[in-house]
Amino acid sequence: MKKKILLVYPKYNETFWSFKKILNIINKKSAFPPLGLITVSAMLPQKWDKKLVDLNFENLTDEDILWADFIFISAMIVQKESSEQLVERVHGLGKPVVAGGPLFTTGWENFTHVDHLFIGEVENIFDGFIQDVEKGTLKKKYVCKTFPDISNSPIPQWDLVDINKYNSLCIQFSRGCPFNCEFCDIVKLNGRVPRTKTSEQIIAEMEVIYAKGYRGGLFFVDDNFIGNKGKLKKDHLPAIIEWQKKRNFPFSLNTQVSVNLADDQELMQLMSDAGFTAVFVGIETPDPAGLEECSKLQNQNRDLIESVKIMQRMGFEVQGGFIVGFDSDTTNVFQRQIDFIQNSGIVTAMVGVLTALPKTRLYQRLKETKRLLNDTCANNTDSLSLNFVPKMDKEVLMQGYKRIIDNIYAPKMYYDRIKTFIANYKPPKKGLQKLKLYHIKALLASFWLLGIKDKGRKHFWKLIAWSLCKHPRKFPYAIGFSIVGIHFRSVFTH
Repeated sequence: MKKKILLVYPKYNETFWSFKKILNIINKKSAFPPLGLITVSAMLPQKWDKKLVDLNFENLTDEDILWADFIFISAMIVQKESSEQLVERVHGLGKPVVAGGPLFTTGWENFTHVDHLFIGEVENIFDGFIQDVEKGTLKKKYVCKTFPDISNSPIPQWDLVDINKYNSLCIQFSRGCPFNCEFCDIVKLNGRVPRTKTSEQIIAEMEVIYAKGYRGGLFFVDDNFIGNKGKLKKDHLPAIIEWQKKRNFPFSLNTQVSVNLADDQELMQLMSDAGFTAVFVGIETPDPAGLEECSKLQNQNRDLIESVKIMQRMGFEVQGGFIVGFDSDTTNVFQRQIDFIQNSGIVTAMVGVLTALPKTRLYQRLKETKRLLNDTCANNTDSLSLNFVPKMDKEVLMQGYKRIIDNIYAPKMYYDRIKTFIANYKPPKKGLQKLKLYHIKALLASFWLLGIKDKGRKHFWKLIAWSLCKHPRKFPYAIGFSIVGIHFRSVFTH
């Protein structure tokens, strides 16, 4: 029997990665599309009717809900508030909710009122759901107790998405991470053995996105893209390189990696040749005791700043994640974090207070020692969301955290950090985007918002003059980072 499926992506609150303050400058509505939902949509019978609503920029009407037989929700923890409101609204109109994703996998106990819950990855259990729909024997919970082979995952249904609304599109190569950091929920969600799609799958997905006319950033959403280096080097990166060359590099690629990428010259070169221009790295802390405490083995016994600079010289913008609030932290950690961020030239520095995510090893340890306070919204850049009792005095911790933010995103230090990055960075000679109208709009907007209206305008103009004189080829980076700074300051001062 033909069914009508409404797929709804809950709203994000203002977060480090939302970029709400600056998306209008580049004529975009949201940062990333709901890759999980459109992948699930591709698993539904083709004859079923499907509609997607992204609450981050679209209105959901009662008519939309009443039209559907089922309302599908996929969400991360940071979308919890919106998800709860959505479930209540849908139930108020008498329609059933089908929910899955990280929020519901690790926190399903908080959503027992949801009609049908998917716990874990869906590839091995979704056919059973479809059969139950057809037979009218639907279950409350569909639980995947294994980690499925994602070479069976379909190409996401991109025809549901208006690609022009998003700053970047997404693709997934692997799930899982070989490391087991105490605070991270990836091992719980996706396991420690990275599972990969085939190179043919990746190329097919890129081809579909290319055929839709999209040209721009493509984010590999893997939590550790280099978790399986062998397959990357042998199969996937050579295939991506060949595909990008044939099409004159339509996509600028970025992803998340562990810092040991800096140890592998061959892998860095292949990624650069494939068109990767930015990588997010979990630095966490320059303090060895903190790294040992959270089992960040890959970051220990190395010069972390030099590792960052190696990657920058290979053509990667290194974005960094940093954490304060470890049990081993002392009051000098705040200045150490400031110094590290400034000296490394990591412009995009996501600094947060340690957060105990559900089902992680950290969560369990704090629960056993009765230090856990509540569940989290998973926005660790919101200092009010501390959900455990820290060893350091809470007020000292919060003041120290605020001190880091006030320093690294103050105009002078922020623009100085852009200079540090630009001076060390060696951009790739290939795959540079052609000048578009929104680039010109962004340039003019930066002159008005930062060069005239902003209190830190003298530091902005110093950066502009320095960049044009010393590194004219890298001038777009000076403008781009300057504009992004508007968002960062808004996130940490809201």
